[in-house]
Amino acid sequence: MTAAPYEVYVLFENMNITGNYITNLYSADDIPGNDLKLPSSSTTYTLPGSSEEDEKEAYLLKDAIVVGTPVDTKYLQIWLNDKDSSDVVVLAVNTGTTVNRQFEKMEYIIGEGTPIKFKQR
Repeated sequence: MTAAPYEVYVLFENMNITGNYITNLYSADDIPGNDLKLPSSSTTYTLPGSSEEDEKEAYLLKDAIVVGTPVDTKYLQIWLNDKDSSDVVVLAVNTGTTVNRQFEKMEYIIGEGTPIKFKQR
């Protein structure tokens, strides 16, 4: 089938500071096995640490919104520290209507300094 590029908007919430969010917009080429890309063309995003030396940050993967309808990609996986977590973060990525797409609601809490990738499957 013909690949259909799309985008994924990802929202992380800082668990230590109310109302503090990090947003990333990734582009995707709709080729299973490939990583999503940031505007910098990097495939890895590392969560920032605290400015306080004795404080550690933790982030909740709050949401992932698929913009567009890929053809070949069925779901998205999250990789942490360059390792396959086997966790699916978005099911039914290739569904034609956003109503049927399903963000896996799980308490996914990630520590500061953790490299994150999203892989198309």
